Amino acid sequence: MKARVIAFYLPQFYPIPENNDVWGPGFTEWTNVAKARPLFRGHYQPRIPADLGFYDLRLSETRELQAELAKEAGIEGFCYWHYWMGNGKQLLQRPFDEVLASGKPDFPFCFAWANHDWKTNTWKNKGGNKMICQQLYPGADDDINHFFHVLPAFKDNRYITVDNKPLFLIFDPYHHPSVKQFMELWRKLAAENGLRGIYFVAMCSSTSTIKRNEDGTLIRVLPNLKSSEDIYRSFLDMGFDGINSIGKSRAEMLYQGRYRRIMRKALQKAFPFIPALRYNYPKVIKYFFATEDSWENVFPTLFPQWDRTPRAGKSEGIYVNATPQHFGNHIKEAIDIIKDKQPEHKILFLRSWNEWGEGNYIEPDTKYGHGFLDVLKKEIS
Repeated sequence: MKARVIAFYLPQFYPIPENNDVWGPGFTEWTNVAKARPLFRGHYQPRIPADLGFYDLRLSETRELQAELAKEAGIEGFCYWHYWMGNGKQLLQRPFDEVLASGKPDFPFCFAWANHDWKTNTWKNKGGNKMICQQLYPGADDDINHFFHVLPAFKDNRYITVDNKPLFLIFDPYHHPSVKQFMELWRKLAAENGLRGIYFVAMCSSTSTIKRNEDGTLIRVLPNLKSSEDIYRSFLDMGFDGINSIGKSRAEMLYQGRYRRIMRKALQKAFPFIPALRYNYPKVIKYFFATEDSWENVFPTLFPQWDRTPRAGKSEGIYVNATPQHFGNHIKEAIDIIKDKQPEHKILFLRSWNEWGEGNYIEPDTKYGHGFLDVLKKEIS
């Protein structure tokens, strides 16, 4: 195998009280996916699932079929989005809890802590930006409670490891005010509970307009399109073992021009009636990887498609020409970036397995069938 491909997995395909209270009974990710409509000629919407249909993740049969499809395509495991909101509050935990308790599917997994506020602007909402559930960091007692909650998963033989340590990603390291102390505490608890440590990975853009000062404050900076070294080193200096880099912003700036992209996105938010911004996938994706993605402890992202209009309207741009063939070329470039790493570190994070509301998935649909799965299997095997 040329790469260890780990796919991000969204569990928001069943109703939960928090969503029902805001959006109405029965709301799931499918609600807006099914309502999507094309915004221009040739715009691929709505996106309709094929083999698995409009599934409900409370069904074990669905979860097992997903694992079979992923395994056949050469994917090593799923990285479940993990919602620990503080003070023991969780969201969307049921699918993984049942996977852990039942032992099915027998398919590797790990966690990515989605440590961000839940607000209504994640989905279309004309009534403003209402807080659904705030991400809190109450302190050491909650960190300890959090650790012992995930410890049974860490000790499960299906849990994915790097250098013999459980792999744990943090979505927004800057959002956590004491992330360094958090990691130090968890490493201590891991050693006390029979683990060899924890392999912490910071998720970050390879080009950023935000920088964190030593005192934890954030400032705006001009994006550096020539090098990602400062960004990556800043996270490693915070105590992270590795980086999951995503090149979306970098690629779009190099394709469109950094200032033009920033201004265009601002205009789109201010004047939502203007036509949707389109990005030609093969022309953008060639800029996706930074030179520093070849570092031993940097794990780049595979990016098959993107169209967030079902969730958030036109503000983020739509990737057109995102076909299995072009995705295959993208995979080739990713494999070339990681080819000189140790086998243990030849990790590519696939974003995503099933983010249907963002048009960011490789599950079978009615247009391409198994096309994205097939090309992944072909390129990494």
